[in-house]
Amino acid sequence: MKNIFSFLLCALCFFTFRANAQDDLINKIKGNQSDQAKFVFTKVIDLENTSVKDQGSSGTCWSYSTVSFLESEMARIGRKPVDLAEMFIVRNQYIEKAENYVRMHGGLLYGQGGAAHDVTKLYGKYGMVPQSVYTGLHYGTTRNNFNELEAVLKGFLTPLVGDNVKQLTPVWKTAFTRIVDTYLGEVPETFTFEGKEYTPKTFAQEVVGLNADDYVEFSSFTTSPFYEPTVLMVPDNWSYDRVYNVPMNDLTVIVDNALKNGFTVTWGTDVSERGFSWKNGVAYVLPMDYSAMTDEEKKNIFAGPQPEGTVSQEERQMQFDNYQTTDDHGMQIVGLYTDQNGKEYYKVKNSWGEKNDYNGYIFVTKNFLKLKTTDLLLHKDGVPKDIRKKCKI
Repeated sequence: MKNIFSFLLCALCFFTFRANAQDDLINKIKGNQSDQAKFVFTKVIDLENTSVKDQGSSGTCWSYSTVSFLESEMARIGRKPVDLAEMFIVRNQYIEKAENYVRMHGGLLYGQGGAAHDVTKLYGKYGMVPQSVYTGLHYGTTRNNFNELEAVLKGFLTPLVGDNVKQLTPVWKTAFTRIVDTYLGEVPETFTFEGKEYTPKTFAQEVVGLNADDYVEFSSFTTSPFYEPTVLMVPDNWSYDRVYNVPMNDLTVIVDNALKNGFTVTWGTDVSERGFSWKNGVAYVLPMDYSAMTDEEKKNIFAGPQPEGTVSQEERQMQFDNYQTTDDHGMQIVGLYTDQNGKEYYKVKNSWGEKNDYNGYIFVTKNFLKLKTTDLLLHKDGVPKDIRKKCKI
């Protein structure tokens, strides 16, 4: 199991935390003092993406990262990006997840977390609205805070799957939806955007213009055959969606191909590693176990480019199976850069606001992505043709 450091970090994205807990946890993972000047990054590819957002005290990184991805997809197909409503997706996910929770007699995780495919599936089913129409801040704050909401929703659902309820009434879902809408707001049947009236479905079709069926998801596990679909075995995959299982090295091949052809990528990953520093805006694989490092080596972890550890398919699987890699966080890969030594890093957009050395972005090595990725989601046209053929996409 992970130590308390890792447990606290996982809470950042998927568990309930107090109003200011995100700031406290970020301080725990920021590493040493800022060493930004000792890293010199040079742009190779930098794709269009919208402004950095702050998910606040909510475990909704999966929505923020993938909605940001949809905004970049709008730009890619030649449409003007719109600030889309993350909480519209969250609202619909909360309701659908509750149905599965009850149907499974409480046998799945009901919390704030989710996965990238939740966004594309719910976009396809319900459409989309702009942020100006649905902020989700219907409970008197200017920043997401899901502490009370999660407690209320769990308090409603838990008795429904207990021994005292022998048969559900046909109105439980209506009552549950009213609670969600009391906190996040009711979704308007129609709304006006830039002088024209839309429904969420027509807005998705006419303004966003993306086809939900065009998006595919990948991961890498030795427990399933490569190039075939497998269930993504993480607790927040409440819909039991499947991903294409590919060898570890294909993960970076996919991302590189996507970026070179103008496609950004949604990235699910573990961010509890000592080699991940939000404050410094850098993530890499340490060359040795942190506990084996000298005090001087620990001090210099982020003092400019360092030697990096190697990774393997077997090590990746072992860390996943031993809970050293958990599905902590979702972000968006938007570019490719090199450091002063020529080493390549992915530029990644986060949703923790702009308070780090790179104004809300972080630079991640390819080895870190190979070792710590839980899933990648992107447009199928961004996937190399040979991998698409092997996966029968």
